[in-house]
Amino acid sequence: MSGGSAYDRHITIFSEQGRLYQVEYAFKAITAANIMSIGIRGKDCAVVLSQKKVPDKLIDPSSVSHIFRLSPSVGCVMTGSIADARAFAQRAQSEAADFRYKYGYEMPCDVLAKRLANISQVYTQRAYMRPYGVSTTLISLDSEFGPQLYKTDPAGYYIGYKGTAAGPKQQEALNHLEKKLRNKDHAPGNWEEVVELAITTLSNVLSVDFKKNEIEIGIVGGPRADGKEGTDPAFRTLTEDEIDERLQAIAEKD
Repeated sequence: MSGGSAYDRHITIFSEQGRLYQVEYAFKAITAANIMSIGIRGKDCAVVLSQKKVPDKLIDPSSVSHIFRLSPSVGCVMTGSIADARAFAQRAQSEAADFRYKYGYEMPCDVLAKRLANISQVYTQRAYMRPYGVSTTLISLDSEFGPQLYKTDPAGYYIGYKGTAAGPKQQEALNHLEKKLRNKDHAPGNWEEVVELAITTLSNVLSVDFKKNEIEIGIVGGPRADGKEGTDPAFRTLTEDEIDERLQAIAEKD
């Protein structure tokens, strides 16, 4: 295999430059899906946001989603191949359920992120496997440490963030978030302002004004689904009406 030929056929063989091409292709699959996602950590909440594209008018829009609830307290957005995302989300849900059964309490977000990263890393070692072509951004509200935001990638790397992005214009989104969160431990404001920051970041990067059915938002530490006072530590997705309220608030500020 001289001259670097055919190295990309084998997931377990390094090229002469020390690269694993199949893993790099998995990263390209994340951008090839042409879906952007944002994750932001606030003072007492965390938010994930994703574009929502329904490719066919005959498809039921409620069945199209990149946001998944992994356990009562942990949710995520998966960006990349939607088939891989659903399979990986089911694996994550299984891991969280097994942990709950074994230890008697919910799997913490950082432990689940580490477990998913370890699974992804094993998928780069075996010739009969291929990496999942998804980037996973997890959020939860920890009773001791507060809001959590972790991101894992197909190579098996995971790390905590104040704000992060995934998709074709990832770097532009990260630059925007860096300016907003510079010298801050978290995004300022209440859950509404954190959601609005996520929406405006995506809107500015893509130069698009979104409608309520073109984005989906998952949140921990947001308003309670039952309408009672206080914040809700459980993960849930915002309804289209709630998203519309935030879009109206952004429009009024402009």
